[in-house]
Amino acid sequence: MPRASRKTLLISLSVMFLAAALLAAYGWFEARYVRAFSERAAVFSGAGLRLPAELAGPGPIRLVHFWDPACPCNVTNQQHLAELIEHFAPQGVAFYAVQKPGSRGQLPMTLGDPQPLADLPGAEQIPASPAVAIWDRNGQLAYFGPYSEGLTCNSSNSFIEPILDALASGRPVNASNTLAVGCFCEWAAVPTDAVP
Repeated sequence: MPRASRKTLLISLSVMFLAAALLAAYGWFEARYVRAFSERAAVFSGAGLRLPAELAGPGPIRLVHFWDPACPCNVTNQQHLAELIEHFAPQGVAFYAVQKPGSRGQLPMTLGDPQPLADLPGAEQIPASPAVAIWDRNGQLAYFGPYSEGLTCNSSNSFIEPILDALASGRPVNASNTLAVGCFCEWAAVPTDAVP
């Protein structure tokens, strides 16, 4: 076999192997983390969520970010959260974060602003993350659910900016029970004895 044909064959085989590996990786990600739109949806019910006593009642608009360090869906969400903080923190919106119980990790330093909440009554019952809860200036839960629907989340398909804009202008919002499909990870707590 001539040298040029052998080189062409090796390059072709390498490209086919890479394509197969990428297809397999995508299939694994989709099967593990992306809920099929026609099969299941996450039902977010804010009935049991309560702010801790020190944050309850009248005050600033409060946004609580629920996240799981092991969930790849949080990666794209964190850029969106950084944009929300940059835009709405100067307007007086207070940002908090609740990490999945039993998980290890921390938010990127670039986010800086969300204050960690160790105890948020009802947080153990949320269905999936990433998720968000927003309380209005009166301390009433205005929204609970995902940042958006679909595989990715950004300011062009997010529910959050319009809700924060409405609350900032004094308009009431009541969307504490939502049904959504998208990139989610289960929130079920890891038993504390299973964490090394």
